[in-house]
Amino acid sequence: MRPTNTVSAHEGSVAATGAAGKSGPLGKPDSTMTREQMVAAIAELGPKFEERAVQTDLDAAFPWGNFNDLRERGFLALCVPKEYGGMGASYADYMRVSEEIGRHCGSTALTFNMHNATMLWAGQVADVLDMSDEDRALHERRRAEMFRGVVQDGEIHSQPFSEGLLPGALAGTATRAEKVDGGYRVTGRKIFASLSGAADRYNVTCQVEGEDFLRLLSVRATDPGAEIVDDWDPLGMRGTVSRTLLLKEAWVAADDEILPGGMYDQAARRFPYLFMSLAPSYLGLTKGILDFTRLYLRGEAKGAAKGTGRRDNPIKQYGWAEMNIKYEQSRALLFSAVDNATLDPTEAQLMTAWAAVYTTMEHANEVAAKAVRVCGGQSMLKHMPLERMYRDSRLGSTMLPWSAEVALDRIGKAGLYDN
Repeated sequence: MRPTNTVSAHEGSVAATGAAGKSGPLGKPDSTMTREQMVAAIAELGPKFEERAVQTDLDAAFPWGNFNDLRERGFLALCVPKEYGGMGASYADYMRVSEEIGRHCGSTALTFNMHNATMLWAGQVADVLDMSDEDRALHERRRAEMFRGVVQDGEIHSQPFSEGLLPGALAGTATRAEKVDGGYRVTGRKIFASLSGAADRYNVTCQVEGEDFLRLLSVRATDPGAEIVDDWDPLGMRGTVSRTLLLKEAWVAADDEILPGGMYDQAARRFPYLFMSLAPSYLGLTKGILDFTRLYLRGEAKGAAKGTGRRDNPIKQYGWAEMNIKYEQSRALLFSAVDNATLDPTEAQLMTAWAAVYTTMEHANEVAAKAVRVCGGQSMLKHMPLERMYRDSRLGSTMLPWSAEVALDRIGKAGLYDN
């Protein structure tokens, strides 16, 4: 029988990609690069990312230019294990790279995260999960082909989980999958599906009737059962192009399952740190705000009034100091949680992780607001990057599964109850 649940889109029009698409050569991943070299390579691309960020924001279009730069340097395979031809970056390595991308373009960092999250689920995280020998062998075969698609074909992955029902990685999933010969038929709706129209594969959480766990299935963008709908004109992070993904009996071959059945639930419970992966985008954004403020106060910001008088004002020095302190607090807390991430974290470790995400997201907007006051009214003109970064910074606290409200709710209950 076909799934009985019905699907309807939000109000809005069917939207085209409206972007340039892939171009340029597909670079070979360099598996010898150290973490520092990876970050340095991104820093070298930074000025181009910053320049393109202006038009990306104005058009609310996917940052193809930035992704093509990453593609040419092999960075689409950043988190693909070395044995599969990738760069072999660890979760901790990735978080530093993501921060540097976010420093120059927040939308690029967030969308790049969606791609790499899947690589990490199937790679580093899957390696530490408990699997039967049969499931392990099955996963090895399937992920080898998925990684090959990234390394050799330059495939881009998206990971739309949100449905607007309930917060949490294992809650609020109404998307259904029906088992059929050779695979699944998937029906549902995913909102805020980043990389809409740009991704080659949309990796979605869904549930088969009668099963008590979620499956992570990869829907090909070319499948006629997958449709991108709704307009996209948000406040900030406009280049993420996070429209609505409508699935109507979309076909997913059995070998396009990202993790064996039951493994996504195990991963979400035993290594929830991967849900922190959005945070370094906003940490990098905070650093970018500091970069602009420094140049502005020194009279070196492009398009701003020249002169160094601002930096000599004690009240502006005080504000500049507060901004730097908040950034250092966010960075220290976030990377402490990341570097101490373990399988099966304790409640105390989870509290640190939730606090790190909350602090990073909230501080991003607080630093942006402080920058507006410190720099003054001219800094908020449309030709100044601070205006865009201020809008971008406001959205971090809303991002699931660990939004500011979710983090506060969990921290507020931690230690007060036995379970």
